[in-house]
Amino acid sequence: MQDLRKIEDRSLFPDRYTIEEKPGGFMPTTSTSPVRWTTEDLVLFEGDRANRYEIIEGELFVTRAPDWKHQAVCGNIVTVFNNCAELSTVGQAAVMPGVIFCEANNVIPDVVWASFDRLEQLLDEAGHLVGAPELVVEVLSPGEKNERRDREAKLKLYSVQGVLEYWIVNRFDRSVAVYRREDGILKRVATLYETDDITSPILLGFRCLVSQFF
Repeated sequence: MQDLRKIEDRSLFPDRYTIEEKPGGFMPTTSTSPVRWTTEDLVLFEGDRANRYEIIEGELFVTRAPDWKHQAVCGNIVTVFNNCAELSTVGQAAVMPGVIFCEANNVIPDVVWASFDRLEQLLDEAGHLVGAPELVVEVLSPGEKNERRDREAKLKLYSVQGVLEYWIVNRFDRSVAVYRREDGILKRVATLYETDDITSPILLGFRCLVSQFF
């Protein structure tokens, strides 16, 4: 994900503002009630191809379109998954699919892998996932807010929604933080580097060097 910022536009949602009388006239003040965004609100941004819009627990996050290196890493990960002969018979990886958990949680992960059984159950008519795939991968982008979103907000979301495994790929130090579901939540079990092999109990027959992601 790239260049995180939160959106705030009075013209789109004037009801979040109140008018308060001040000496000399009326002044607008921000409403104290929190605003929760939903999937329906994303229709407002359908024409914007330069940014990505995601909602996590009713909060809107806007990210710029990923850069070339970011996309190259995502492509490498999907290629490694889909080139694994054993893995390709039971599931498929995809880049940036829409995942709509509910009206208040609508995200676009960098990479997902899902079994064909789960895809049959979870793909809606528009081709979006409406539940948790087995594996989600996010590739970190520069910036403290970007990193905090992937390491905290999305980790919590994927944990609550039932993702079995979550990888956070750091293309800057060329590492992968691996989280697996234990006792009902995602827990960090390993940090792997370029010379390490990466495997998974949910990806039967899959093994590769971390360096192949970069």
